[in-house]
Amino acid sequence: MDFQSNIRQKMLQIALLLLFFTQINFAQKVVRYDLYVQDTVVNFTGKSRRAIAVNGMIPMPTLTFTEGDTAEIYVHNKLKESTSLHWHGLMVPNPEDGVPYLTQMPIEPNTTYLYRFPLIQNGTHWYHSHSGLQEQIGMYGSFIINKRTDDKKFRQGIDDLPTIPIILSEWTDYNPNNVHRMLHNATDWFAIKKGSTQSYAEAIGEGHFKTKVTNEWKRMLAMDVSDVYYDKFLINGKQESQLSEFKGGDKVRLRISNGGASSYFWLKYAGGKITVVANDGNDVEPIEVDRLLIAVSETYDVVITIPAENTAFEFLVTPEDRTKSASIFFGDGIKQLASPLPKLQYFEGMKMMNDMMKMNGDLDDMGMQMSLNQMDMNVVMYPEITDQKQNHNDSGMPNINEEDRYNGNKLSDITTLNYAMLRSPHPTNLPPSNSVKELRFELTGNMNRYVWSLNNKVISEADRILIKKGENVRIILYNGSMMRHPMHLHGHDFRLLNGQGDYAPLKNIVDIMPMETDTLEFNANVEGDWFFHCHILYHMMAGMGRVFSYENQAPNPEIPNPRLARRKLNAEDRKFHFMIQNDFATNGNDGEAMLGNTRWSLQSEWRLGYMDMHGFEVGTHLGYFIGKMQWLMPFVGFDYRYRKQGIDFHENNIFGQQDKKDTRKAFSLGLTYLLPMLVKFEAEVFTDGIVLLTLMREDIPISKRLRMAFMVNSDKEYMAGFRYILTKNLGLSTHYDSDMGLGFGVTLNY
Repeated sequence: MDFQSNIRQKMLQIALLLLFFTQINFAQKVVRYDLYVQDTVVNFTGKSRRAIAVNGMIPMPTLTFTEGDTAEIYVHNKLKESTSLHWHGLMVPNPEDGVPYLTQMPIEPNTTYLYRFPLIQNGTHWYHSHSGLQEQIGMYGSFIINKRTDDKKFRQGIDDLPTIPIILSEWTDYNPNNVHRMLHNATDWFAIKKGSTQSYAEAIGEGHFKTKVTNEWKRMLAMDVSDVYYDKFLINGKQESQLSEFKGGDKVRLRISNGGASSYFWLKYAGGKITVVANDGNDVEPIEVDRLLIAVSETYDVVITIPAENTAFEFLVTPEDRTKSASIFFGDGIKQLASPLPKLQYFEGMKMMNDMMKMNGDLDDMGMQMSLNQMDMNVVMYPEITDQKQNHNDSGMPNINEEDRYNGNKLSDITTLNYAMLRSPHPTNLPPSNSVKELRFELTGNMNRYVWSLNNKVISEADRILIKKGENVRIILYNGSMMRHPMHLHGHDFRLLNGQGDYAPLKNIVDIMPMETDTLEFNANVEGDWFFHCHILYHMMAGMGRVFSYENQAPNPEIPNPRLARRKLNAEDRKFHFMIQNDFATNGNDGEAMLGNTRWSLQSEWRLGYMDMHGFEVGTHLGYFIGKMQWLMPFVGFDYRYRKQGIDFHENNIFGQQDKKDTRKAFSLGLTYLLPMLVKFEAEVFTDGIVLLTLMREDIPISKRLRMAFMVNSDKEYMAGFRYILTKNLGLSTHYDSDMGLGFGVTLNY
């Protein structure tokens, strides 16, 4: 008995000792950060602008952990507005995911909020605000989770290399809310600033007049690869920096996150090849490339080598539109520059899109099976690729296949990364016995009105997608729009089916180019409400996304009023955007104002003469856009005009109807339809029986800054004019009006 008692006592002591050390170990694993969010003023361009800093920093501080730690992050909101933080790529409990009105209520001003979650993965991730457009003005930062040194998947020669976290971003001096408004109002100011107007004068000069006419005949706007003009591009908050501590022969691991709001970035290195070793926080088999394009919100881990002493080698970061660049140099000494990317050949891209655009707005892939970024339709715009192809052809290279025409790796000696190259070092199969739920989404959009959606429905118009815990969810995505979209899934990694079989890479972002079809699948294993959306910030705010909800899940305690939260979440893509323009001319004053959102449009036009005989007119339309392309808008309207042309002056319209010109007050029903050549046709029937048909266009791009407009209607009225754009809000104008004659003036717009 004494022996057994002694044994029990020893076992109890050992158990208590183990418990003691376990508690100590557990205590060591809690890693705390305090983040103070407050307004600041920055000057990236010579102009002082408002931004948001965290702990006084832009980007936000790099948060570093080890797998197995528990993150304890206190957010102290010192702003005058609410905020939030989302942990991009992290698998966290749903209430910690950081999406206002979906997984939590916003962090209100002058309050502190605690995010606490275990870190059950490793890799390169990042974090950012999910509130409004705060990400655009500073709320982004790196989130690094190191592997444990005893991890069986620890890779010698990779995971033990010196590591540099890098977060890429962009800066605009414009208020991001104004950027969003301008995009919805189809301004071409950003195209002017980028040099991508693609006017008729430029088309003629480059031998692409037919290309331009065909483009507008198919009701397309000018070809572009990005939406917004940015003043600066930044690496860790700087346009240029240098790390002089690295010497010849050193290898460095770069943990790169694209924290840009809407910019894709080309990555090139002057010191030789780039070795890709991880993507979206997940290991991949190492692969050497000459360059890669990192999508918005994507992460890549790459290894570079400093090949020589006394030299600083440029790691060059160039936005997809190639307007500017940013650089970080590795090494000390003479700077070795990477070859800059030449300007895009936009008319070649326009010609390619003309070939693939049907008259009904659908895209025709011409029988090519496009996926995984293997056939980059933009390659026709890359001089560094197409010029090589031309040189080879001149020396006798045989004609290439249609499919190879868009494969940059087959057209040149430059190896560009695509998703088909990514291979997981370990099997990633889903449980084979699970049931499978298959979902299909078409990525849809309307660049003219800046509406972005899935299956032609924005978030507020679509039901949440119910999934069951334990089932495998397969998503088939087809991009039927003219823009590429980086689609991001919260709370889960998915397998991207890329031809690697059991070793398909794990990702949480998939970049889908126009006309591509990609398939991804994941195991539904974490209950909650999870956002799935395009990570171009302005596309997401326009409504391009869905919410996945688990069936029969427990209520989220962080959302005390789900109905109110749902209304608040839906309000984002229902937001109305305002524009106004007025021409102050010598012969009169005319203008328009519009308030519109995803579907609705309230528009007023006016004309005011300076003499009684010219009087004034005001017409107002309230309309609702119909269809995927939103070419058709039925409306109700009201027209009021007053002119002293003469007592009871009448004039017959082209239908023989007498149109009273002096005074008119009438309601109407009508519709507008966008015709080929981007001409707007309007048919309107008034309560006094008058029928009015109108053809008009306001924005014909004659040159980079010169625009032409015209109008003709069934009342035998007509107008033609020109406007020269001086600044974002100011232009010079001249026009001839059938009622008011010739005039010259100044145009103001907002």
